[in-house]
Amino acid sequence: MSESAATAMRAVPHSTPQERAAQGKEARSRSPRSSHAVYRPSPDRPDPLAILEAQSAARVPELVPIRYGRMSESPFRFYRGAAAIMASDLAGSPDSGITAQLCGDAHLLNFRLLASPERRLMFDINDFDETLPGPWEWDVKRLSTSLVIAARANGFDDAERAQVVSTAVRAYREAMRGFAGMGNLDVWYASLDADRLEALATQQLRKRGQKRLASNVAKARSRDSLQVFDKLTELVDGRPRIAADPPLLMPVADLLPDQERSALVRQFRSLLERYGLTLSTDRRALLDDYQLADVARKVVGVGSVGTRCWIFLLLGRDGRDPLFLQAKEADTSVLAEHVGASRYRNQGERVVSGQRLMQAASDIFLGWQRVDGIDGKQRDFYVRQLRDWKGIAMPETMSPRQLAVFGDVCGTTLARAHARSGDRVAIAAYLGRSQAFDRALVTFAEAYADQNERDHQALVDAIRAGRLPADELPAA
Repeated sequence: MSESAATAMRAVPHSTPQERAAQGKEARSRSPRSSHAVYRPSPDRPDPLAILEAQSAARVPELVPIRYGRMSESPFRFYRGAAAIMASDLAGSPDSGITAQLCGDAHLLNFRLLASPERRLMFDINDFDETLPGPWEWDVKRLSTSLVIAARANGFDDAERAQVVSTAVRAYREAMRGFAGMGNLDVWYASLDADRLEALATQQLRKRGQKRLASNVAKARSRDSLQVFDKLTELVDGRPRIAADPPLLMPVADLLPDQERSALVRQFRSLLERYGLTLSTDRRALLDDYQLADVARKVVGVGSVGTRCWIFLLLGRDGRDPLFLQAKEADTSVLAEHVGASRYRNQGERVVSGQRLMQAASDIFLGWQRVDGIDGKQRDFYVRQLRDWKGIAMPETMSPRQLAVFGDVCGTTLARAHARSGDRVAIAAYLGRSQAFDRALVTFAEAYADQNERDHQALVDAIRAGRLPADELPAA
C-alpha cells in the first residue's frame, strides 16, 4: 500500500463529546450568555438607507420603487427587506465563536410548510438567499426580533411578547440539547412533518387554532404546479401562455422586441439544459421529459424585489401537465462582508449547497447555473419549483398563544438545521440548562425591534422627502 493511500485510510481525529462540551462551556467566559441581551447602535453605524441603496444599484431599476414601497408599508415589511442592515449591526455583537451554516434571513415568515420529494408535507426553513457559515446566534436573534415585531403589530403587551420570544428560544435551546445527545445519522434524518405539527397543535392549541392549522395544511397541499398553471396562464392561439400582470409578472413577449426576445429565449433554453447538469441523473431525466413553453419575469418577496427572477412554464405529457420552475438571481450574501466570502465561486451553488445542508428535504429540481445576460453581464441563478405544496404563516391572525406555539416550532426547526452543520454538542453546552440565554434574547429582540422601527421611519421620511422612489407609499 502506498504511503498516500495509507494516510487516506487513517481516521480523522475528532474531539470527544466531553471535549466538545468543555469547549462550549469555555466559550461562556469569552461571551457570557447574558451579553447577548445588549444592543447598542455603533457610533459609526452605517446609514441603513445607504445600505439599501447600495443593494438597489445592482437591481432592475424599474422594480426598485416597488421594493421601497413594500418596505415602507410596516415595520415588519421593512424588517423582511433589511437583512443586510441587521447583518451589519450583528457584526460587532458578542458570539460564542461556534459557527454553523446560517439561513442568514431567519425571520418567522421564512419558516413554512413545504413538500418533500416523497410527497410528505414538511415544516422547514424556506429562504436561503443569504446562507453562509457564521455565528449561530445571528439566526436566533433574527428570528427572535421578527417575533417581537409581529407581536407588536398585533398589539401584544410586554409580557405577551416576552413569552413569545422566550418560548422560541427555549425551544431552540432544548432541541439543541436533544440533538447533542443523538448520533449523526439520527440528526440528519430528523424532520417535522405535517402530522407531527398537527399533533403538537392538538396538545398546545385550542380548537380554533387547530382548525386554522388544518385549513393551512389543506391549502398548502392544493398549491402545486396545476394550481399555479390555472392561476397564471391563459390560452393564446390554442397554446398555454403566462398571462401578464404588469409590473409584477411580465411575459418575455411583452418585455423585449422580437430579435432581443429570441436571443433571450435561446439563453433560457441553454440555462435549463446546463442547469440540469447540477441535478442527479434521475431528476435530470425527469426534467428532459418537459419542453419549455413560455418565460416571464416575476417580482418576488420584499427584500428580493429588483433582483432578476424568471419563471419558466414547461409542459410534459400534454398541455395539462405543467411544471413551473423559478430561476432567481443569486448575488453575494449580505453576510459575506462580515463573515468572509463563500467558498463557492457560483453564488447559485452557494444558495443550493446551504439549502441542502440546512433543510431536512429539498426540492427535487433545486439546482444552479451561471448565465451571460443580453447586457453582456454574467449572473448566477438558482432554480427550484415555483410552487410545490407551500404554505405560509399569517402572524397577523395569531393570538399570543398561537404565536408562541409557532415560535416554538420555528426554534426547534432552526436548531435542527444548525445541528446538521455546527457543533451541536458545543452549542448545547454553551446554552446550558438555565434560561440565561432565553432572557437575554428577550431583551435583545425588544431593543432591536426599536431600532427597526427607527430605520423604517427613516425610509418613510426619505420617500416623502423625495430621496428614494417608491410605489404605494402609505398615507401620512
